[in-house]
Amino acid sequence: MKTRMWWIIGSALIGIALIWGVARSLSSGKPVEAVPAKLGPIREFVDERGKTRLPETYLITMPYPGRIESITLAEGVAVRKGQVVAQIVQLDLELDVKEATAVVDRLTEAIRENADVNVEKTALQQSLQFVESMSRTVEAAAARVKSGQAKFDYAEKNYGRIQKLFSTKAKTEDDLDQAYVDQVEAGVDYRQDQLVHQAMVALEAATNLMPTMVRQYIDRKKLSEAVLEKQKAEATARLRQVEEDERRGKMTSPVDGVVLERNTTNERYLAAGTTLLEIGRLEDLQVEADILSVDVVDAKVGDPVEIYGPAIGRPAASGTVQRIYPAGFTKISSLGVEQQRVKMIIAIDPDDLSRLRQERDLGVGYRVRVRIITAQRSKALVVPRSALFRGADGNWQVYAVRNGRARIESVKVGLINDELAEVTGGLAEGDLVVRAPESNLADGDRVESKTP
Repeated sequence: MKTRMWWIIGSALIGIALIWGVARSLSSGKPVEAVPAKLGPIREFVDERGKTRLPETYLITMPYPGRIESITLAEGVAVRKGQVVAQIVQLDLELDVKEATAVVDRLTEAIRENADVNVEKTALQQSLQFVESMSRTVEAAAARVKSGQAKFDYAEKNYGRIQKLFSTKAKTEDDLDQAYVDQVEAGVDYRQDQLVHQAMVALEAATNLMPTMVRQYIDRKKLSEAVLEKQKAEATARLRQVEEDERRGKMTSPVDGVVLERNTTNERYLAAGTTLLEIGRLEDLQVEADILSVDVVDAKVGDPVEIYGPAIGRPAASGTVQRIYPAGFTKISSLGVEQQRVKMIIAIDPDDLSRLRQERDLGVGYRVRVRIITAQRSKALVVPRSALFRGADGNWQVYAVRNGRARIESVKVGLINDELAEVTGGLAEGDLVVRAPESNLADGDRVESKTP
């Protein structure tokens, strides 16, 4: 009897448990994580990798072929504007300057010597006097010829008269001989006077050339002076060139900055244009990022940017879009996908850059991440981005929890990012939506929501 009673009691308990389990299963729904739509800030952004760069770097190169002295400046060393950072071997430059200076000095002295015509002027004056003297001498010789001719004519006539008188015995033979001798001597003197006159005329002709020759010599010296002046001008230009080479041979830093790269160290002969050092201003650091062309259309110059990543640390740095290149380019991604990208330059906030330089020693070519804020609102109705999905018509939808059941609601979406989405229609503040609904959830399913 007692056994039967315990059996009845056990059966009743089992029945009650079964009824309670069925009732519980009928009253509970699928467990889901639901969150309320709430007011809050939202930003729409483009997130991409970037790297630090300088807008301009300064190359120190060989100005001309030469032997460079050893460069002791190493990468990272700070330099000041105007500081000598590299130089050509100075002895080579000094010898070139001395050689060019000597050529200029020699030509200067040659011009000064050539310009001195005192001797030539004296010779010209003397030659003119000699010409005048020769002219008088020729005149005197001509007069002597006339005198000699007159004497000769007289001697001939006198000899003729003596001959006639001798024939009449009026003159002696001695008188005749004396008249003959006088005639011969007068003839000889006359011919000598003619020869002397002819010689003087020839000498006068030669003497008359002397002033012309002296003047031509002076003129030729003037021509030589012009040639020497041109040679001096060429030598002076050469001197200026070697002096400029000497100045350029001491290569200075154009800015206050640091050595980014040193391409040569030891003394050696190098060709013109060979890069020796690269110098930059780390205070001008900026970020360069290659943005997908489909994303860059939403960005504009002046948009705020967050710069973060291991190289930046915490907190993130602020920046602004400084420039967007007008032309895109094709880039192959790490997965081998061909992408069209556009280069963007981002300026780092000066205070943040100063902090990063001091605390993180941020340099050139460091990898960072950038988040370009293309739009933002300080107060918007937002839901998790994972709550949104596309309906059959392509519109945005969510599962809203209504009276314990999941109901599909079409919504209008404004700003959107990887975490949040702005709902501009279809939901009210406080409405619960299912975060990341599973694929087996259907409209009208009973759900048991739990909030995170």
